Order: sequence, then C-alpha cells, then structure tokens
Amino acid sequence: MSDNTYTNDEALEYHKQGKPGKIQVAATKPLLTQGDLALAYSPGVAAPCLEIEKNPEKAYDYTARGNFVAVVSNGTAVLGLGNLGALASKPVMEGKGVLFKRFADIDAIDIEVDTEDPEEFVNAIKYLGPSWGGINLEDIKAPDCFIIESQLKEKMDIPVFHDDQHGTAIVTAAALINAAHLTKRKLEDMKLVVLGAGSAGIACLELVKSLGVKHALLVDRQGVIYKGRTDGMNQWKEAHAIETKDRTLEDAMRGADAFYGLAGRGAVTKEMVGSMAKNPIVFAMANPDPEIRPEEVREVRDDAIMATGRSDYPNQVNNVLGFPYIFRGALDVHATTINEEMKVAAARALAELARKPIPEEVATVYGKRLEFGREYIIPTPFDPRLIHTVPVAVAKAAMDSGVAKKPIEDFSAYETELKARLNPSINTLNLIYRQLRDEPKKVVFAEGEEETAIRAAIEWRDSGFGQAVLVGREKPIEEVFNKLGVQNLENIEVINAAKTDKNEAYIEAMYQKLQRKGYLHRDCVRLVKNDRNIFAASMLAAGDADTLVTGLTRSYNQSLKSVMSIIPPRDEHRLFGLSMYITRSRGTVFLADTSIHLLPEPEELANIAVQSAAAARAMGQTPRVAMLSFSNFGNPLYDKSKRIRDAIAILDKMDVDFEYEGEIMADVALNDSMMDLYPFCRLSGPANVLVMPGLHTANISSKLLSELGNGSLVGPILLGLDKPAQIVPMNSSVSEIIAMTAMAAADLASAG
Repeated sequence: MSDNTYTNDEALEYHKQGKPGKIQVAATKPLLTQGDLALAYSPGVAAPCLEIEKNPEKAYDYTARGNFVAVVSNGTAVLGLGNLGALASKPVMEGKGVLFKRFADIDAIDIEVDTEDPEEFVNAIKYLGPSWGGINLEDIKAPDCFIIESQLKEKMDIPVFHDDQHGTAIVTAAALINAAHLTKRKLEDMKLVVLGAGSAGIACLELVKSLGVKHALLVDRQGVIYKGRTDGMNQWKEAHAIETKDRTLEDAMRGADAFYGLAGRGAVTKEMVGSMAKNPIVFAMANPDPEIRPEEVREVRDDAIMATGRSDYPNQVNNVLGFPYIFRGALDVHATTINEEMKVAAARALAELARKPIPEEVATVYGKRLEFGREYIIPTPFDPRLIHTVPVAVAKAAMDSGVAKKPIEDFSAYETELKARLNPSINTLNLIYRQLRDEPKKVVFAEGEEETAIRAAIEWRDSGFGQAVLVGREKPIEEVFNKLGVQNLENIEVINAAKTDKNEAYIEAMYQKLQRKGYLHRDCVRLVKNDRNIFAASMLAAGDADTLVTGLTRSYNQSLKSVMSIIPPRDEHRLFGLSMYITRSRGTVFLADTSIHLLPEPEELANIAVQSAAAARAMGQTPRVAMLSFSNFGNPLYDKSKRIRDAIAILDKMDVDFEYEGEIMADVALNDSMMDLYPFCRLSGPANVLVMPGLHTANISSKLLSELGNGSLVGPILLGLDKPAQIVPMNSSVSEIIAMTAMAAADLASAG
C-alpha cells in the first residue's frame, strides 16, 4: 500500500480551493467598536510597548511571541525532491505550520529565505529574533544545515531547532530505547550501524551516543567512516570516525545489534539482515520506500523488530511525534535553546508513553487493544496523551539544565492546561480513520451520480478505508471520473439499480416487510429499481454493504423516510440525531436531538441523555449532561418546563454513570461563573452534552453555531437504526461526508 492515496490534480486542488494555501492570520481580540480599535492599535498599543521596553520579558505577556514559531527554509533539500529553491518549498513550510497548530496549538509562520549561502541565510534571520519564541529550520541541505543551526543558536536567545536532524533523532531514539528493552539489551553494549551521513544520520548518531551507545559505525555511500579515511570526509563525519577494520556496509552489518537506515530505497539486502545478531533491530526509515521492506526482513529473520517511516507498517518513525511537543515545552518555559538534555528527555518520555496501557477510548476506536511489544514500540501520532506528556518532560529538562527563563511552578496545573489545548474528539476522528484502515468497510453512496459523492467514494477508497459502491447510471458517473482524471476504479463499484441481478431478492425482502403496510408488490418493484435510497438500504439490509450514506439531493426527512422503510430503528423512542460542535477553545460539545423528535417526552429525553453520554464517552470525553430549558431550576416555573424536570426525575431513578443536571439555561450550563450562582448544581464543570427541549431549539442552535461560530459542526449523526446509516446535510463537503461515514462504519453511532 502506498502512502500516496491521491492524484497530483487532487493535491493541487486541495491547496488551491477556497483561500489558496493552508494558513491564515486570525485576530485573538475583538475589533467591533471604536474602543476596540483604540486598544488594538493607537493609542492603546503605547502602554505595552513601553512596558516591553522596560522589561523585554513582558513581550511574552503582551504579544503572541510566546506561542509563535517561524518555520524557516531555503528549499535546498525539500522532502525527497531535492533542491527546489525557496519559493517551491513554501507549501511544505505552510504544511509544517499546520502541524504545529494541529498537534500542539502553536502558531507558526513560514519564512522562505532565497539564498544558498549559509552566511547570508544566517544574516537574514539573526536580526528577526524578537518576532518569535522559536525557530524551526526545515529542508536545508547538509552540511549547510549544521553551519546555519550552529551559528543561529550562538547568535540568538530563542530555541533554534533543525527538525530534519533532531526530530528524527528523538523519535528514533525513543524507538531504540524500547527495542533494546524488549530484546534485553543495554544501549552501551549494542553495536549500532547508521547508514546515511547527512543531517538526520549524524543527528541520530549524536543523540544515541548521549543516551549511552558506545559502539556505533557511521556509513555513507563510500562505505564505513573510519579513522584515517580521506575520501568524502568533512568535520561532521570526522567527529564519528572510529578505529575499525570494517570498510563496507556488509562488513558493518555482520553481527550488528541494530541498524538505522537514513539513506534510500533498497540500500540493504536480505543477506545483510541475515548476518545481524539475534533479535536484530532494523529501522529502515527512508521515505516513501525504505532501505529494506518489512516483508523482505521477515523472509530471513522472524526475530527482527522493524520500524519504518511509513504509516502502513507498524512502528512508524514520524517526526510529528516530536517537534510540536518539544517546541510546546520550550515555549512554555521561555527556553533560550533546545539543548541535548531536552532532546533526551523527549526521547525518554516517548519511550515511556509507549509502555503505558493504552487508554480505553484509543483501544475502542482501533478495534483492538494495542500493547507494548515488537509491533508497538513508539506511540501513534494521534495518541491524545502526547500533548500532556512530552512537553512536560521537555519543560522539566529545560528548567533542570538552566535554560528556562520562566520555570513552571505547578506541573499538575500545567498538564491540565496542555490537555485543554487540543480537542480529544479531533484525535478520536483520526483514530477512527486508523481503525478503518485496519478493518476496511464497504460503503454504499446512494446518490452515486453526484460529483461530491463520487469524490467521497474515491477518497474513501484511496484513504484505505475500504470499498465504495456508487448507485447510479454508468454514463454520468463515468463522465465525472473522466473529468477528475480517475482511471483506477479498483474497489469502486458502480451499480445501476434498474439493471442489477440483486433486484429480485431486494424486492422480495421489501415486499415481505411492507405488504401489510399498504404496499403492493409492484410498488416494491418500482421503489427498489427507481429510488436509490431504497436500493442502497436494501443492499445494507441484505448484508451486501456495511453502511450507507445519503442526503445530498433530498431533504433529511425524505431521505430518512426512505431508509427507515427498509432499515427500521431498534426502538423508535431511541432513534435521534446527535451533532458535534468542535472548537479549539471549548473542545467538543454534543447537541441532541437535532433531527428526529419534535417535542420529546420525558422518557425520550432521558434516553437521549443516556445515549448521548455514551457516544461522548466513546469519543474520548467525560460526559457532563445538561438538560436545557429557558428556566433555571424552576425559575420561572412554567408547565412547559415540566418535561425537563420529569426527565431528570427519570434519570435520578436510573443507574447512570455520568453527571447530569436540569432544567438549566444554556449560559449556566456552559459558564463556570454563572454555575457558581447555584452551589447545589451537580455538574463538576461546564456541560459538554446539551440535551435540547425540542427539535426547533436543537436544529436552530446547531445551524446558528455552524454559520456564526468559530468551530466545525459534524452531524447530525443518526443513532438508533438497526443498521449503520448516515444522512448528511445537502451542502456537505467531501471531508464532512467522510467523517460521518467513518463514524457510521466504525459503529460509533451504536453507542448507548
């Protein structure tokens, strides 16, 4: 399986659509009135300017410097593409900024420096230090990267970190620590071979030496780097030259305990791996094609521990496990540098995290219990614990080594702050996607002639989530494929409902269900052959698919009626719609019922609360349920609120495992200070599950949030059907369709 699950045209369209590029600047303060303008600019800026002049550290209090990183490159070593130049590197640097924000809530700006002269590069950056809290160097060729990083670290009082070197080194070191642990080796006794004497190879070697490795051989294209060698040498290679009789990679690999590959495709043979010591550790990290594939290693060694740089094999060495969290910890203590102690601390923290039991919510969405072992020696990039594990270790190391200007006094509070920076539901969605790659599902897209549905089907297939079935006429679908330039139709099936040989079975099954509900046999014939929702639901009911998606061309209620004629609810009182509103500031808030019950009865409200809490827990949340009303605990006391009070009374009699409260207004449910007015309130914090009193309120609230809020609305997710199906909003994007389809296919919609 290739990591490239997209076409070049799709990649270009992704970067071009909407606002070109991947980043933008967003204001963090209101600018609505003349007073706001006066505070944001003149004369209001004068006060912080004068304070910073008196005490430069105040810049962290009054500006964004403490959460701001520059991603800097000259484009001389862009990914595996070579020297593309500064401007052509910009998409990569913007992408790095997106990763900083996504994984560590760090704001980043890309800086492309149009020179290949290291001195000019240094001069261009060294005077810009007051702008940022740190600098991430990226995609700069060796040996220039060594010179640039060294000089900038010497001239600047903020962290300067070349991720191609140190990010790779830190994650690889974590994997080596755990591989050594599993094979009962001590680092100081191991023989390590490092293939590749560029920036990453040398950085990896230097870090493991800091961890205790003593017997290491560095190998480049010309062979082993040994004392006395003159060809192809420089001061950085010379620093790792050793006394040895080994001259070739074959010589070095013989009897080696561990191997680091940072070179290129096919550089290592099966014979070389076969000559290694018992329980060899083989990290073949060239991307996208490793030095030797795990399948080849298994042919000669069934005792090897493997890691690669690819996501489709176990033990992916991915820099995103390192750099966002390392900078997070460094920024939070106002570190002047990222030193060796901080890098070692990050590596050890990653290694220790992999040995800990996997949280239940992670295991749930993977569909299997991951355990520390040969195929799990480093955490997955979407482990939600990374944000409050690695930065803490880095911050402590910065403090202990004397480079922290703002020591953290309460690490418990700091961990809580870190957890709040990221939304666990975003992580959970990605973990669901990983689960689907392990357990692919067959999805029927009922409106198969729609371009959006076709794009979603292609993405479903290309993402490795499973098979896609498009229900529609062949010619219109083929025209869209041609328009999109799609030629590979593997795992994408087109079914014309009027022609398939499955129809007789579907018609008979529908007739058996509906013959006593006013349907004639000819009605069923017409519906199965002409109503794509009926046909898709029939496929699902017959077990010919795992889930279905519809809603793009018909109203929600029309689509639901068609689907429910074939796929009934398990219990009509337990069928409802759950929407998720995802924000960075508040995490995820669940709203229910946003699609089914007009005025739910008390029993239905209680059931909705129970199921919504279960779904929230399945998404990694600790549910706190608020039964909303226009009154607070009987003030004002209206009969219209009685349904809410009765629902609370029902929950009081049930053995539920979550916090709940009501009847309660939305501001009290979501605002700590408002909640303080009611000391008897049973919620320990702001609610994250909001059960609405009626469909009008729920639907209007969710639509307002979608249009006016700063978050993303997902849903309504349909809960309670006998088979997993989703009805998406008519204007859904491809990514929204994929998200809702994934939740249906992963069976999260059956929570509760």
